[in-house]
This record gives sequence, structure tokens and C-alpha cells, in this order.
Amino acid sequence: MFGRGAWLITAVIAMAAVYALLAGSSTPLLLGRGSAAPDFELLRLSGESLVLTELRGQVVLVNFWATWCKPCEDEMPAMERLYRALHPDGFELLAISVDEDETVVARFRDEMGISFPILLDPTRAVSSRYQAFRFPESFLIGRDGFVVERYVGPKEWGTPAYVARVRRLLAAETPGG
Repeated sequence: MFGRGAWLITAVIAMAAVYALLAGSSTPLLLGRGSAAPDFELLRLSGESLVLTELRGQVVLVNFWATWCKPCEDEMPAMERLYRALHPDGFELLAISVDEDETVVARFRDEMGISFPILLDPTRAVSSRYQAFRFPESFLIGRDGFVVERYVGPKEWGTPAYVARVRRLLAAETPGG
């Protein structure tokens, strides 16, 4: 049995752990016009940087994934089809890899025939800001820069429902327009 002092020490350690977790977390993202998408600047595989706010006025799908994630791999062909179909209309798709090895990501891109931008987040700093840890996890961002929807798990992005959802956002007026 624990003595009184052992219980007190255990309770203090538990409270410190909870505080550390809460202090490190950010406010939950609210969907619909609730939360502006957290801004970020990440490097593309090409070495060029990309800043999310520079895409304001476009509809953006931000997808967090990893090469070792089979469900992530499974949804990539549908994401490629969605990107090719809607990119000319103002749709952008950003696939943010949390892999640590850039060469593995490049090889994956080449094998899958991916043409949409792949960004690198090896420290998971951006995925943490989005509270994304169940890969794949995606965020649909409207032209105004607000998170519209969050998707956990692989999706068949080429289905009529997802295509129609993105098309509705593309048809919406540009902010200030």
C-alpha cells in the first residue's frame, strides 16, 4: 500500500503531467467560420517555401500524411484526380508529410505520380498546430482562410459528394468581392 506521502507525490506528478499537456496544446479548431486556418511556412520537396496565407482567395485542402501510412497511400490516387480536375478553377491541395527523410518522400511522390505540392513537416510542428495526429487527416479551407471541414482517415476524394463540396466553395465569392 502507498503511504500518505507517496499518494501526494503521485498526485503532484499527475497534475504536472496534465498541466504540461494542456499548456502545450492550442485552442481547438472550430469548423465552419469558427477558426482561421493556422498559418504556416514550410518547404516544398523542391526546396522552395510555401506560406499558407499566400493562397488566400483559393480553396485549399491541407492533408497531413506519412509514407509509412497505408491509408495515406490508398487515398493519394483520388487526391491526385481531385487536384487535376479542380486546380484550374482555384483549388489547391497541399500534402504535408510528417516523414523525417525527404528522399523517402520524393521517391513516394515519384512512384505515385503525384503532381500536387508536397510540403515537409519532419518536426511535426505544423501538424501539432492543426492538432493532426491520426494520419491521414485533412482540413478543407475556404477562400476566406477559415477551416470549413476536418476529415480524419482516408477519403475517396473523387466521389461526387467531395467534388461537389469543393465546387460549392469554389463558386463562393472571393473575400472582399
